[in-house]
Amino acid sequence: MADSSATRAEQYLAPQTLGQLTPFELRAKMIVEGVMSGMHRSPYQGMAVEFAQHRQYVPGDDLKHLDWKVYGRSDKLYIKQYQQETNLDVVLLIDASASMNYGTLKIKPGWGGTEASRAKRVWTKFDQATAAAVAMAYLCLHQRDRVGVITFADEVRHFVKRSNAQGQWRRIVNSLATQPVEAETNIGKVAEQVLSKVTNRALFFLISDVFDDAEAVRQALARFRHRRHDVVVMQTLDRQETEFDFSEVGVFEGLENEGRLRVDPRALRDAYLDAMHGHIDRIHDVTRSFGFDHLVVDSHDSIGPALSYMLARRNSHLKQAKVG
Repeated sequence: MADSSATRAEQYLAPQTLGQLTPFELRAKMIVEGVMSGMHRSPYQGMAVEFAQHRQYVPGDDLKHLDWKVYGRSDKLYIKQYQQETNLDVVLLIDASASMNYGTLKIKPGWGGTEASRAKRVWTKFDQATAAAVAMAYLCLHQRDRVGVITFADEVRHFVKRSNAQGQWRRIVNSLATQPVEAETNIGKVAEQVLSKVTNRALFFLISDVFDDAEAVRQALARFRHRRHDVVVMQTLDRQETEFDFSEVGVFEGLENEGRLRVDPRALRDAYLDAMHGHIDRIHDVTRSFGFDHLVVDSHDSIGPALSYMLARRNSHLKQAKVG
């Protein structure tokens, strides 16, 4: 029987985006605790791919791992130990709060759609987050990493279990395509709920406009750091939110129960931009203080170049750290 979801799922990953990501690999900054054969180093010593160190032979060790060259030089028996190569667990944390419903760009041709864009017929921040999530999921699953998705607002709303099994990408696409985008944001509460579910070390992608108190975000990221997770914060914003290019007096409405206010945007523009860019800077500083990555994503731009830049920067930093 044909898979009726397959055609629709393919509409969520543009060929040009796939082409821009193909040259890159996503690697974790931390040593991961995996159980399967993959491309990331494990903290557990075994007899696998990458040489780690020698240790002295003790009776009962497998003789095939003896280093005969060392024995020839020193007349002592040593065993070769290796780092096991493991899979990385990737968890995509997608903000589905009401503020992610905002957008000022026409819907992109051929886009499969989300609940947000179907209702408004515009490309919303949630659509941009979905595009980023499905692209990263495709890349990670191609690496044989396990990928899961958690959508949230004031609490965890939906959970797709981590897996690298066949069909996982389509499950992720279908989950995001049908996710309601509503309610307020509470990143602190969500962090507690997420960390109760994910007990092994993982790489988290927080894809959100991060319209929450900077101190609450700091405390949430501190919990991830304490559990020794790696985090990438992709702060996804509509271009009008960062440029505030409005000229007509009108009613502005807060999407998360902040109320309605009639204002002259020209009179508020400078103060608004100071506040907005100040918040972005605070989120950047908070994120970087834990050694995590922060990326601002313009929802009017294609997601491919932004993700390529992030992957290239991470890989460069990891290579420098390895050399150092």
